[in-house]
Amino acid sequence: MVLIQILLPVHDNDRKLFDAGTLAAIHAELAERFGGLTAYSRAPAQGTWAVAGTHALDDIVIVEVMTDTLDRDWWTAFRARLEQTLRQQRIVIRAHVIEMI
Repeated sequence: MVLIQILLPVHDNDRKLFDAGTLAAIHAELAERFGGLTAYSRAPAQGTWAVAGTHALDDIVIVEVMTDTLDRDWWTAFRARLEQTLRQQRIVIRAHVIEMI
């Protein structure tokens, strides 16, 4: 079993919130493909990183899905599509092999 986590920004690089429909469509696509999802969206997490000598900030929500296998090609294409749709240089998607107890 694989747990996939997507760190989705809640606003663009100009700090303008994304339209609720945009994020809802992403959630709907994931729920349809994987049979459900969990979104940690009550209090966005805040990320910070160094860029050209300054610090950049991002408010994110974490969306998780579970799947039996990791389809790297699908996830690579999905990440590229998200980056284009959300106008981001990089969207973090990480996979964790898990053991169900």
